[in-house]
Parts: sequence; C-alpha cells; structure tokens
Amino acid sequence: MHLDEIDLQLLALIQSDDSISTESMAQQVGLSKTPCWRRIQKLENAGFIKRRVALLDADKLGLGVSVFVQVKTNQHDAHWADEFARVVAEFPEVVEFYRMAGEYDYLLRVLVKDIPAYDKFYKRLISATALTDVTSNFAMEQIKWTTQLPLPNPMQSK
Repeated sequence: MHLDEIDLQLLALIQSDDSISTESMAQQVGLSKTPCWRRIQKLENAGFIKRRVALLDADKLGLGVSVFVQVKTNQHDAHWADEFARVVAEFPEVVEFYRMAGEYDYLLRVLVKDIPAYDKFYKRLISATALTDVTSNFAMEQIKWTTQLPLPNPMQSK
C-alpha cells in the first residue's frame, strides 16, 4: 500500500490523539466521514496502525524510576536467544527490549518505583538466565518522550 498525503495526515492525527472522532478527522483532511473511515480501516488492515492504546503517566502510577539496562552475554546461539527473549518478556517492569549491535548485546528499559524495586528486579533477572555482564544506567531526567513517529512530510517531496 502506498501512502498518499491524506493517509499521512490521518496517521499524524491518530498518533497525536486517538480519541479524535472520524468526523473531525474527515473535516481536517478534506474528506467526508465514510471515505475517511474506509481509509483508516485500510491503514489498520495494512498494519500501519498496530493498535490503539491509552498512554498512562508512569510517575502518577508510582513508576518514576527509569533504568536502562545493558546486557552482555557470551552465549549467542538461537536457543539461548529465544529463551532469553521469553524470560525477559515475562517481566512487566521491562517496557522496551532490544537486541543490539555493538559492545552490549541487549538493551532493556525498565520502569520501577524506586531503587529497592530495581534491586529486586535485577536479582530476579540474573537468577532467571545466564548473563556475562549487566550494567544499569538510571535516568536522571526525561527530556523528551514521545510515541509519535516522524512521518514523511508529503509537501517536502514536491
């Protein structure tokens, strides 16, 4: 599916505020309600819209400590990697999880209440799997955070 200017405008609207009505989106992109709804359905069916969620405030929920955990391992076989991914996915504190290129093999972003809560998480993690090195970096301040992807601007390509 090729995205045109209207598709990109719809995606921008949806990712900035999913509670916006189809009627309002239609007005903003210059369509009537039904064609707008059909385009959104096509975008969902094509996988451009993965899912619609509410974004919660971690601080208000008592999850104000963000820890970036870098993991090294000396095991690089597929079975170990699959098992490690399964184990880490079971930790609700892990909100992001990446396999990396470079000095460290994996990067986790962990949200916890405080340092003792992180220590409990850390002890559970190292007892659940074999790791060579774990380095924890505590975020002091969140300067930028967004879920909005940088969409191409169709006006720039003209």
